[in-house]
This record gives sequence, structure tokens and C-alpha cells, in this order.
Amino acid sequence: METHKQLTIGLFGFGTVGEGLYKILQQTPSLNATIKKVCIKNPDKKRDAPIELFTTDKNVLLNDPEINVIVEVINETEPAFEIVSTAIKNGKEVVSASKKMLATYLPELLGLQKKYQTSLLYEAAACASIPVIRNLEEYYDNDLLHSIKAIVNGSTNFILTKMFEEKIDFQSALLMAQQLGFAESDPSLDVEGYDAVNKWTLLLLHAYGIVEHPDNIVFNGIQNIQSTDAVVAKEKHYDIKLVAQAKKLINGNVAAFVLPQFVKHDDHLTFVRNEYNGVVIESGFADKQFFYGKGAGSFPTASAVLSDLSALRYQYKYEYKKLYHHKPNILTNDFYVKVYVSFDELKYIPKEKFEWIEEWHSDADRKYLVGVIHFNYIKENTWWKENNTSLILAPEPIIEDIEVRKLRKKSLELAGIL
Repeated sequence: METHKQLTIGLFGFGTVGEGLYKILQQTPSLNATIKKVCIKNPDKKRDAPIELFTTDKNVLLNDPEINVIVEVINETEPAFEIVSTAIKNGKEVVSASKKMLATYLPELLGLQKKYQTSLLYEAAACASIPVIRNLEEYYDNDLLHSIKAIVNGSTNFILTKMFEEKIDFQSALLMAQQLGFAESDPSLDVEGYDAVNKWTLLLLHAYGIVEHPDNIVFNGIQNIQSTDAVVAKEKHYDIKLVAQAKKLINGNVAAFVLPQFVKHDDHLTFVRNEYNGVVIESGFADKQFFYGKGAGSFPTASAVLSDLSALRYQYKYEYKKLYHHKPNILTNDFYVKVYVSFDELKYIPKEKFEWIEEWHSDADRKYLVGVIHFNYIKENTWWKENNTSLILAPEPIIEDIEVRKLRKKSLELAGIL
């Protein structure tokens, strides 16, 4: 019978997730994993654990030959990268929950794993309690994965739920999210979409073999959504969600972004409320599959760390199959999207750049239009984030070139031009 590896852990960070993991490990002796030392920044803070467990010197953990696993759950990007890269070079296995660090340094981390042949697992960095990375890595073949769309940020989803269902204004909903521990201490990371795009960078790697810096992916948060947008959504029988989406186009390239989106009431993502996350994966023969679970909070995130620790007992590592064993897909901005744009003044909207405009409403204070525009024009310009403008994607937003030509021809025929 195969013996499971004894895990001796050096833990960096004892905040929400770190403390959650400490408590969980005390309740799961069968895992054969113990925390030997915890590295923290502030030694004076009162903590619910024996004082001798803690140190402020990272080298105590990184250079201890008995510690064979480093778990890194701190908030700062550069220190996290230094810890993880040093640990890998020292031959230690690593589990990380730092999505920003992982997304920013993906090429370097891939190179280090190849060179030192150690395992770096990070299920906790995307969708907390939902095992989405491992599923994309193991279960879905590159050629059969049509699309993946998800709500990956629990805080913004919580805020939108409160705004929609309880008619609470944005600021009050944000405050509630912070008080409940769902929002980051710097709310702009959540609210402006940074957290979501970092997670999406990781999922694009495991879904399609795309290694891309988060700065190259078009994203926005929910900071520009107005109460009038919510009224329009209700009239159209939609919800508004912050949706991360990737879809393989006919030419094999992948369209990907993180933007607010109208969601129909029969869409799986409508059922994802409050701090929950949801992922809908569409593949060749399995049709749609829906993953649902808590995307924020101490225990849900710590449970994902626990799952990675459990996998390390069996020498598990990501093989990055879509990157190394397939022809990786390429991220493209060469497609069209259907968008809803609300604004105060028309002069800020490049209406001549729209292929066509389907709806146009100009009442007294807030105006809006629904139209089709080339995605690259969104990628290369910032008009849709400025001057109190709000851009929300239509329910099935991606329109490929062939469809656009057909629709354009049809609209000209109807107008009697052809």
C-alpha cells in the first residue's frame, strides 16, 4: 500500500485564510499535516494560537530542512513572489492563495516549476471552495472546451445582490461586504475588477493554455453601474453580474474579458447570489456544467488550501496540459460585442464607431443605447470607463465577423438599400 507523505508546513500569513487553515488542520488529524512555524509581519497582534508557533523571520521557514511544504497566504505581491520562488528553489512544495502574485508572475513561476520539478498548487486563488482549476486541468480537453463563464469575485456579487434585491445603494452595500469580511481592505481591488481579472488569468492558463499578463485582458468592475442601469435591467428581465468570460471562436482563437453583463433569468449565473461564485463550462459533448460554491471567507478559501495539501500527499502537480501537450490557444480582440452603454452626455460616446445601434433612449437625465461595436475599440480606448459612462455587455455578447456581415446585410436589405 502506498504511504502518504507526511507534510510539515511553514505557513506565511495568519489572517482570515491562514487562521482558517490552522483551525481546520487541528480538526483533521487524518491528513498527516502539521504546521511547524508561522511567519507573520506584526508580532504584537493578539492571535488565537501558541506564541512559540510564530516568527517574523521568513528564513526560519524557508531554510528549515524539516519543512517540506510552504503555504503562502499573504496579501502583498512582491514579498509573496520572493517567498514562493525561494521555496521552489529550496526544493519545497508550495501552496499559494495569492492570485495577484500568481497572475503577475506566471511566466517566471512556470519556468521555476519546470527547472526545479517541484509542485506549486493554487486552487484557493480562484473561486475559493470550487475545485475549478483541477477540473480544467484534468477533465476538459482543449479541443472540446467551447467556453467558460463565471462569477469569480464574491464581494462584487454580494454588492450587486444587495443593490438589486434590497435596493441598497452602492456605498452601503460595499460597507456591508467589508464588515462581513468579503471585501478586501482596499475595496478598489474587488470593485474595479482587479481581483477578478487576476483569477481569470489563472483560469485561462488551465482552460486554454493562454499565458497572458492581466493587464492585457480587458476588464472592468462594477464601480460605474448606476441605479438607472438596474432599472433598465429589471424592465428587460435581466440581472447584472460581473462576468468573466472566455469563448473559443470559429478560427480557434479565444475571446476573453471580465466585464459587467446582463444575465437572463434562466441563466445559471442568475442563481449565484451574495458572496457565492459560479462557473459554467460548455464543452463539445457534455453540454453545460455548472459549479457553485462560496467564493470568499475564511473556511471556504482554507478548504481549497486543504485540498491542495491533500493532493501533495500523492505527489500531485499541475501538468499544464493545454500549454505543454497541446497547441496553446491565442487570445484575440478581433470580434464584435453587443453592449448597453448609459451616459449623461452623448458627446463622450463614439457613436460613429458602432456597427449599428439597436436601441436609443434619451430621457431627461440618463441616456442609453444598445449597439454592436468591435471589441478592439474597447480594448484600445477608455471612453467607456470615463465621464460617468457605464458599459454593460448584452446576455450573449460575442458576435463573430461572419454573423456581423450577415446581420449588416440584412439590416441594409430591410432599409431597402440593397
